[in-house]
Amino acid sequence: MKLDLPKQIIELAQKFEQNNFSLYLVGGSVRDLMLNKANKDWDFTTDATPEEMLKILPESYNNNNFGTVGLSTDLGIIEITTMRKEGDYKDHRHPSTIGWTNKIEEDLARRDFTINAMAIKINNVIASEAWQSHIIDPFDGKKDLENGIIKAVGNADNRFQEDALRIMRAVRFSAQLNLEIESKTLLAISNKKELLKEIAWERIRDELFKLLATENAYEGIVTLKETGTLSLILPELTKCFGIVQEGPKHDRVYDIGEHCFLSLKYCPSTDPLVKFATLLHDIGKVDTYKVASDGNVTFYNHEVVGANIAKGISRRFNLSNEQANKIYRLIRWHMFTINEDQTDASVRRFIKNVGLENVDDMMTLRVGDRLGGGTVKAVSWRMEKFRDRIDEVMTKPFSISDLKINGKDIMDTLNIKPGPKVGELLIKLFDEVLIDDSKNNSEYLLARVKELNLD
Repeated sequence: MKLDLPKQIIELAQKFEQNNFSLYLVGGSVRDLMLNKANKDWDFTTDATPEEMLKILPESYNNNNFGTVGLSTDLGIIEITTMRKEGDYKDHRHPSTIGWTNKIEEDLARRDFTINAMAIKINNVIASEAWQSHIIDPFDGKKDLENGIIKAVGNADNRFQEDALRIMRAVRFSAQLNLEIESKTLLAISNKKELLKEIAWERIRDELFKLLATENAYEGIVTLKETGTLSLILPELTKCFGIVQEGPKHDRVYDIGEHCFLSLKYCPSTDPLVKFATLLHDIGKVDTYKVASDGNVTFYNHEVVGANIAKGISRRFNLSNEQANKIYRLIRWHMFTINEDQTDASVRRFIKNVGLENVDDMMTLRVGDRLGGGTVKAVSWRMEKFRDRIDEVMTKPFSISDLKINGKDIMDTLNIKPGPKVGELLIKLFDEVLIDDSKNNSEYLLARVKELNLD
């Protein structure tokens, strides 16, 4: 069967051929074709230099020092990089020197894993019925892919010494593609994990979140722990192992670290941020661990302590304020109580604390928490009823903007100018309406404005 290439790719390859250059599909693009996965990003390399590419493709642009030229197409931005060989990696991330080459094997030799070190010369397969026979594969990546193996190109220690972020990429690819890391490569991860200290937290975060977004996130996190990598990037989490919840009042005895891992495993969310919060939801139990007089282990206020610890983690990973706030809320309020007699006011307080936009995510965290603690059923009948109660009160006021008066009404009533006092009064009124929505009428609220102003 012929390789079904988009028309733009075929035309692009023909332009290079007409100018006596070759265009190769390379790396993850070849790997994904072999796995019958849709190509989201087309990755190309060529023996043309950046300057030569700009002549072939006058509408393209080059704004980096790595030999990459960008081209805007109907398929999105296509990047084509000159085949290169690299010098030593002095900062464990970037090569000290880059040189061009016209040998595809030299370019593939600098890549991270064998499954990413394959190439296909486009013009050789445009009309070929057996495109797989044209795969350039000097490191047996095809064989490793068929055997479900992730293996470093050449010496694994050297590959991670060159670029320590490859440690995270190996584990991420393992989870993403459901592959096993080859034993020497796995040992090299353990040997070289300390080099991650030289890598920017943003890059580690990005790889971690890509891992969490996979269906095998649990297995990936286990690999990070077993290699000692997790203790470097999330020491707050690894401290949870060995902390055991037990006692005569506890039906189940479990290690808090294992519980966090299993909660991630069973969390039904596909959002890596929610899965991250689920993984971290009980990290406050280390600092709140106590043994009561009756022999029961307690963790009072662990959700408060854990949420504050999560703030520090969010700063370390340079998360946005919005992301950090979401994680904080999910951890801070994950211990919400559920009973069949909850009032509208208590439900509204829950929504206010969690944030209306986070309610569904909180429910998925709770599912992971339940199943990760050994409960057989994902959702209790009380949880189902609570979810119904939330839907019932959704039409009632949840934000200050739902009040029947606004800041201008307050300023007119008190004859004051804009300032912090207006906001403070609105918050006080909102808190009252949150408890009793019958008070949300302009007559009552304006009367309360005058009373509060006298307090």
